[in-house]
Amino acid sequence: MDFPFTRIKGGVGAPLGFLTSAVSCGIKNPAADRLDLALIFSEHACSSAGAFTTNRVKAAPVRVSQAHLRKGDLRAIIANSGNANACTGVHGIHDANAMCDAVAKPLGLRRSEVGVSSTGVIGLPMPMLRVTPQYDALIAGLGPKNGSDVAAAIITSDTHPKEIAISFDLGEHRVRIGGCVKGAGMISPNMATMLCFITTDANIPSASLRKGVLECVEESFNRITIDGDMSTNDTVIVLANGASGMPPIRRNGKRCHQMRQALRWIMLELAKAVVRDGERVTKFVTVQVHGARIYLDAKKVAEAVCKSALVKASWNGGDPNWGRILHAVGYSGTRIREELVDIFIGGKAACLGGLQADTPMEELRTIAAQPEFEIVINLNQGEADYTMYSSDLSPEYIDFNRSEYAYWKQSRKDGRV
Repeated sequence: MDFPFTRIKGGVGAPLGFLTSAVSCGIKNPAADRLDLALIFSEHACSSAGAFTTNRVKAAPVRVSQAHLRKGDLRAIIANSGNANACTGVHGIHDANAMCDAVAKPLGLRRSEVGVSSTGVIGLPMPMLRVTPQYDALIAGLGPKNGSDVAAAIITSDTHPKEIAISFDLGEHRVRIGGCVKGAGMISPNMATMLCFITTDANIPSASLRKGVLECVEESFNRITIDGDMSTNDTVIVLANGASGMPPIRRNGKRCHQMRQALRWIMLELAKAVVRDGERVTKFVTVQVHGARIYLDAKKVAEAVCKSALVKASWNGGDPNWGRILHAVGYSGTRIREELVDIFIGGKAACLGGLQADTPMEELRTIAAQPEFEIVINLNQGEADYTMYSSDLSPEYIDFNRSEYAYWKQSRKDGRV
């Protein structure tokens, strides 16, 4: 960001006026005591906005949250890990609504003021017999310093919780933004498979917040990929309660621009954290496409390269295989001229004019062996560009994802399938 800010602790609990809580229900495994049910609640009325999966198969909580946002603004979010409540039919909708009702009534809210999110195994009914008894403890545990518990409660195959919070000045008022995200596999643009919750005590009217969220999601979470798969549960929800005491942010003014910049920065940091924590990944690769005729061409090229299994396998092996990159450029659906394409790996020329460059292969291998590096593709046909963040594809990723049907056994014990 081009204005000063300070990193602070607390994640989604850092902004003023937000209370958070998390408890253990044993949703995935009754014998486990990890946190798996979380609640975010604003003590003040909020502006709110959301972005959701574009998958035509949408989980019950996605459908419910979308419906609630169409009715007005949210003041609370209840979320769980361990079960996606996806492909669960009418009963899944009932369970998602029940989760909203369970926190809405004691908090003095309408059901439509509560967003609901779930993540985990697809196709299994929610084990409500273990969730329902924990609502009282969830609400009783609400406090201003539990934001990190929310980040821990929503992870699934993640290796660690991912959260961030900052404070900065907007005019004469100090404001705070906090966020957390989960995501490690089934990561592909539009949107990456994840849950992301962001809170702020800035005073942003709903219309401006919704426009800003959609723009910032496009520039962050829609620019990452790990394995090219798209989930049924992808959700980003942002709540702004104005508890900082600042006046409303005027649309298109300086403070609006600063707030959007801060929101984009938060989302991009969280998006990058998702890729770095991808399931069994060993590389974080930034791919920049320059010189495209139009924006859409640059985007197509970046996505083709970042989703290519061959390219990602070569990254895993530390192989600077520019030929695989060029072949992905060629099938991207963009009109290119092979003899104009330049490819740089870590700032070193690997391909110039569609041909092998003079850079010694050992120099390129040294770069590709690093845990993080950058690839620049110049199409030399125009001024449009696009950036994406991707990872390698490892043998361990395949082994990790070979089977998750062991969880059906527990569901049978619960009498749910």
